[in-house]
Amino acid sequence: MKFAVEAWDPSYGASVESELNESAAEVVLDVEQPVQQWCPVDPDPAVAPPEAVLFVDGVRRVDAQVWVEEEPGLASPALCASYAAGAVCCCREGAHLLPPEVRRGVFSTAEATTDIVTGAGAYQAHHTTERPGVAPGQVLSSALQRALADTEFVAATVARAAHLAPLDGAGLDHAAVDDLLVLDGSLRGRQHLPRTIGYVKTHHSSYLPAQLGAMIATLAAGQRTPVFRIEAPWRRHTWYLRLPCRPGAPWAGIVRVECSAELATADAVTLASRSQVTLGRFASVEFKDSRAPQNLYPIAGLERELRRRLGDPNLVYRALRRAAAEREPAVI
Repeated sequence: MKFAVEAWDPSYGASVESELNESAAEVVLDVEQPVQQWCPVDPDPAVAPPEAVLFVDGVRRVDAQVWVEEEPGLASPALCASYAAGAVCCCREGAHLLPPEVRRGVFSTAEATTDIVTGAGAYQAHHTTERPGVAPGQVLSSALQRALADTEFVAATVARAAHLAPLDGAGLDHAAVDDLLVLDGSLRGRQHLPRTIGYVKTHHSSYLPAQLGAMIATLAAGQRTPVFRIEAPWRRHTWYLRLPCRPGAPWAGIVRVECSAELATADAVTLASRSQVTLGRFASVEFKDSRAPQNLYPIAGLERELRRRLGDPNLVYRALRRAAAEREPAVI
């Protein structure tokens, strides 16, 4: 029996589900190449990596499960969470952290929810609505994820502005900037940002028919599939790319990259070619990262720094308990 051990740490789940769900999304395949001509695309030797790459990511942590009393004898569940987003710029000067966004929030469906002030910081109230047939915990987790996505958008905007600020002082045109913004995860809600790609590390759905999907396992390091377009639930150009990695499972080192569907085909193909000569330079290796090679070094370092800035979880939890004890029984 031949077998391969995946480098991906199983505590993070699987990088690829054992059986991918067939996506119901409408897919347009003949964007870059006609379907009959689909084959692995080699890196273009004429394409150079950008002068600067901005990696954006966010982290979240549930600090406490709480109950918000709406009236005597009636309380609703809530989450107190800390979350942060930031960016790392990799350029000729090296890698440096750009100003991060660190926030705390209390997420609840209760109308009585208000800000919670603690010695570890204030938790801003986020009211969300219940959804029929959806567990309350899932509703609150989704609200937290939306808040994190909004924070990542702010971090991306701030990072791009900070990177462009020196050009404003020199009177240079922003169109002449040679940079690439890499958002860890889906591009949804941020697809209008210029020179931006979404970087998807894990796979749960299959977007290609079987005869084309089989090509993904044949990709060599640095090769990609042709660009295709997903029409729903939201439109984007996308392609699969294999990062440098040790031979193993068929989808080892495979990532899916996205860009805006509003881009012309030629511009989407240009971004796809740039991703081939850019992302592999930052791929991690197994003895340094448990999610190698998909967890790129700048993103891994950014995650560590953002988690550090969330504060010690034990101190934060005790601060919440003290704040609850000091209040009337509005928060239990």
